[in-house]
Amino acid sequence: MKVGFDGKRAANNLTGLGNYSRSLIEQLVSFFPQNRYFIYTPKIKSNPQIASFFSQEQVELKLPVKKSFLWRMFGIKSQLKDDDIDIFHGLSHELPYGIRTTGIPSIVTIHDLIFLKFPAYYKYPDRIIYTFKSRYACKVSDGIIAISETTKQDIIEHYHIPAEKIQVIYQSCDDAFKQKFAESRLQDIKIKYKLPEKYILNVGTIEDRKNLRVLIRALRNVPDSHILLVIGKEKPYAELVKREIKLLGLENRVKFLKNIPFADLPGIYQLADVFVYPSFYEGFGIPIIEALYSGVPVIAASGSCLEEAGGPSSLYFHPSDDIRLSELINQVINDPKKREMMVADGMTFVEKFDALTVSTQLMDYYNQISRSGLLTSKF
Repeated sequence: MKVGFDGKRAANNLTGLGNYSRSLIEQLVSFFPQNRYFIYTPKIKSNPQIASFFSQEQVELKLPVKKSFLWRMFGIKSQLKDDDIDIFHGLSHELPYGIRTTGIPSIVTIHDLIFLKFPAYYKYPDRIIYTFKSRYACKVSDGIIAISETTKQDIIEHYHIPAEKIQVIYQSCDDAFKQKFAESRLQDIKIKYKLPEKYILNVGTIEDRKNLRVLIRALRNVPDSHILLVIGKEKPYAELVKREIKLLGLENRVKFLKNIPFADLPGIYQLADVFVYPSFYEGFGIPIIEALYSGVPVIAASGSCLEEAGGPSSLYFHPSDDIRLSELINQVINDPKKREMMVADGMTFVEKFDALTVSTQLMDYYNQISRSGLLTSKF
């Protein structure tokens, strides 16, 4: 089978959708090496992680034959036909315009519809573009992958797509998070980044929706023995966070890191005492999976899909309740037996996101869509 992918993010993004795209394709290569995987992208970023991804024998980089600003939307179709692609997968909310005219079955992954549920977090032009692209892709695709049951219900509610057209296939995470680092390497990482002896970890873009300020407020009621370590790209919201830190006199209790090499990130997870993910809303929450695989207990906000990612042994709080969050953090850091139980149960739960399981579900879906052709023309 020849599988084509919209690879713009796989070839250019080092976080979020870039990691999702590369991880998904790498796992397919690992478990289904008999196939060929074509990555279509208008450009490619110079980076060791991305170069390593494209060095795999079954992965083929496809750049525009004729460069055009709208190549991903229009020009790509002729290349898909020339390459005799069996199925095309839009990895992030969109498909080429007129994809059905190629006769190539298509699938789109919808990660979330947060721009519709929480429009205040997005600029008006961005909301219009995101809505147009994702609605169109859901309408014309032969199948839709939702990365959680929450996202599936959002697609049904906002786009009125029949439930039978949507397949929930969870994400795994990069295999690097599944390998325990040697103690010597952990110590090297600790020294390299001047990590505190005990810390609470938060990973994610520092923006409104990720709700870091509630964690800052909760820190007031957590023992001084624990520092908050924040890893993520800073958006304008970060200034509000830092202002709150100063107002509360917590300057010595919060440490920010960014641009961490991916190879070191699993070690930083493994050294943490607890992982906190206070986001108001997510499509899935891959950092939670990374934490569980790293053997770190998880505390997350309720109200979206984070319970799906964290499972029954993780702890949850209302995203506006800093008092409850501080209580949960204190439970974990002050009760070794509870922490051990959460880690063990988390390791068992996270097996449902095993790479082989997820990859097999995805390949079965490819085969189903390929065999059945244009299933959804009536929609």
